[in-house]
Amino acid sequence: MIVYFSSVTENTHRFVRKLDATVDSVRIPLLASAEPIHATEPFVLVTPTYGGGTRKGADVPKQVIRFLNDPENRSLLRGIIASGNINFGADFCRAGDVIAEKTGVPVLYRFELAGTTEDVTAVNSIMESTLCHS
Repeated sequence: MIVYFSSVTENTHRFVRKLDATVDSVRIPLLASAEPIHATEPFVLVTPTYGGGTRKGADVPKQVIRFLNDPENRSLLRGIIASGNINFGADFCRAGDVIAEKTGVPVLYRFELAGTTEDVTAVNSIMESTLCHS
């Protein structure tokens, strides 16, 4: 299962839609007023990185933080796939690194914006491997 967050730019959403249709996906709501989601099975988190150019500015989206602050959700996290913009330099996909550091769960892959065909192929392979070993 994939749990993902996508901002209004929809880059992460477009990427997840290109993945193998056999992998279920659930989107973390954009609005804080929306009903929160609760994971019920092991999942891989796909998250964008906000900001960039400074360590302080490369942020994990607040919606992702809220989702992972739920101990049950956090306990089912098996891996992180991070997106970002190469213009962020050293902070490219930093949200994945921040989450990995706080949860002890590995970053499985990094891609830029809505990803390439090669990124989709790589993530499909990672998901197949991750699902088989959950």
